[in-house]
Amino acid sequence: MHSHVIIIGGGLAGLTSAIHLARAGVPVTLIEKNVYPKHKVCGEYISNEVLPYFDFLDIDIQSLQPTNISKFLITTKKGNCIESELPLGGFGVSRYTLDYYLWKKATVSGVQLIQDQVIDIKYKQDTGFKIETAKNQMLTSDYVIGAYGKRAQLDKKLQRDFSLKKSSWLAVKSHYTTNFEPNTVSLHNFDGGYCGLSMIEEQKVNACYLVAYDSFKKHKNITGFQKEIMEQNPYLHSFFKEATLLFEKPITISQINFDKKKAVENHILMTGDAAGLIHPLCGNGMAMAIQSAQIVSKLLATNYFETTKKSRKEIEKLYKKQWDQAFSKRLYTGRVLQKILLNDRLQELSYTLANTMPAIVSKIIKQTHGAPLIC
Repeated sequence: MHSHVIIIGGGLAGLTSAIHLARAGVPVTLIEKNVYPKHKVCGEYISNEVLPYFDFLDIDIQSLQPTNISKFLITTKKGNCIESELPLGGFGVSRYTLDYYLWKKATVSGVQLIQDQVIDIKYKQDTGFKIETAKNQMLTSDYVIGAYGKRAQLDKKLQRDFSLKKSSWLAVKSHYTTNFEPNTVSLHNFDGGYCGLSMIEEQKVNACYLVAYDSFKKHKNITGFQKEIMEQNPYLHSFFKEATLLFEKPITISQINFDKKKAVENHILMTGDAAGLIHPLCGNGMAMAIQSAQIVSKLLATNYFETTKKSRKEIEKLYKKQWDQAFSKRLYTGRVLQKILLNDRLQELSYTLANTMPAIVSKIIKQTHGAPLIC
């Protein structure tokens, strides 16, 4: 089977790209290994910058009953607190609900959806891409979009640099019910990591934290780690004491790598976390995934209908340039902020500075968020 574009991965970037391309009239196939609906480790907060693009794609986010978010709160390990308004605001919605909605939207938009796992990709200049799946399907395409997330076996197959290194980061995510300020997304520091809290649909609270594995492995289990380390932060102590866990047990993902990645690898156009992973403390990875989908989809859709088509080399060069313009500054800011907030002395110094100059917090938030995505 041949398709002009094959997308590997049915997360936010993959599904949004598929919907965009199909609505534009471009033949597109998406391959996803999981069955929806499914929970994913994610902060589940999205900046309102994506709303104009969702309107363009006829994605009715309000039908999912998201929680409107307008404020940001951050605490140090000692419980010192900094608060700020979010310049654009945002909303909270679970990946369980949003990804499933987008999957169904892709179906009615004309996307060819395949539930399978890609195990190999080969590219030849004269014939394009040849893709092999775990169920022995063989597919071909002119372009491939990589949208398969933070880390996959496919990265090793492609010999991507970061995939050959061990990473020390572990992420843990759960949903809870508790008394929680619905319009606030918060970030709470603890020894070796930080935890994000925000309300999603149905008045559930998403708790997602990132921790260095060396810090985590000293404890018997997730519950023990939360009580002995995370709850040293007074805000987290109050949260876990009062909250009721909705999952049978938290879900986890390991080997999270924040090293720089390439936006184009082996001629595959990488999107979302496959192209670059922003630190969770920046709280905007979902919006970045959606914007990367917009960038690649506009390039491929425009070129598909042009009389004089751009070469593959030109498309790849344009994508790299536009990706860097949109995200390189945000990723750099995220790396700097993480170093500051994981350092006890700098953490408290930042708290003092933010209270002396409150406007600086809003300026930093703007560095990790983008402008509204107008099509």
